[in-house]
Amino acid sequence: MDSMDVLTRGFIASLRIQGFSLNTIRAYKRDIREFTEYFAQNFPGIKLDSVGRLVMRSYLEYLRKKNLTTATVSRKISSTRSFFKYLQSQKLVPQNIFRYVVLPKVKRRLPVFLTEQEMKTLLAWTGMKSAMAPRDRAILEILYSSGIRVGELVSMNDDCVDFFGGTARVTGKGNRERIVPVGNVALKTLYKYMGLRKNIIERYPYKADKLALFLNFHGGRLTDRAVRKILDAWVKAASIKKDISPHVIRHSFATHMLNAGCDLRSVQEMLGHQNLATTQIYTHVTTERIKKVYESAHPRA
Repeated sequence: MDSMDVLTRGFIASLRIQGFSLNTIRAYKRDIREFTEYFAQNFPGIKLDSVGRLVMRSYLEYLRKKNLTTATVSRKISSTRSFFKYLQSQKLVPQNIFRYVVLPKVKRRLPVFLTEQEMKTLLAWTGMKSAMAPRDRAILEILYSSGIRVGELVSMNDDCVDFFGGTARVTGKGNRERIVPVGNVALKTLYKYMGLRKNIIERYPYKADKLALFLNFHGGRLTDRAVRKILDAWVKAASIKKDISPHVIRHSFATHMLNAGCDLRSVQEMLGHQNLATTQIYTHVTTERIKKVYESAHPRA
């Protein structure tokens, strides 16, 4: 059997082919490294194709003693299960012993989101005077207008936006493409940025990524980490006292759409969720809001 490093690289490569996001792949990589290191240290005489219930139970006990959150344990088990599924598909192990593990039930937390007023405050901020401010404003407007993931945003090319049709083509999880609507305000800010983008490409004609929609100052494709830094700067400058990630803007988009009367199926399609159950978490958010309004307004609440 190939070395553990070779097997792990093969597994990670298969995740990339399947279109998993960069953050998901990083998490899988960390989880598999932890398992393989534990396995090598505690079962030096056993080969990977001989892993059975003893190894499985020992690893589960190891995770239990680490006092991790239920969500983290569930993810680590899922990662290991996927790893063995890959090994089985390559006929490197006879069975996927981790498929017998019942994942701990994770209590779904209500998503953090900005109120409509907070979102207006963030988008109305005009104090950013950097040369890249037109790009940064376009990024924030596109994220809120369409509800797309940050990974989907940075992977967009310049031909993904239909300015006349008011839509954008994005590639989501599993390399699934979908068309999302983009509002007029977002399109206008994006159009303004396109002039800056052209200047960057002309400044670095041999270095610039001429396909990428969102570029950094030197012409490279923007990363999801860079988008997080941009958002952090805008949140701080706009004096919003919340820890906000690009995903919080996605949550805000979905919550505000449902609050305005958009049906759940439409929100599901725009977010690119395969299962309606994933989108239904936002109905709990809107229900909580309605309950608070009721309790503050009804004389017999």
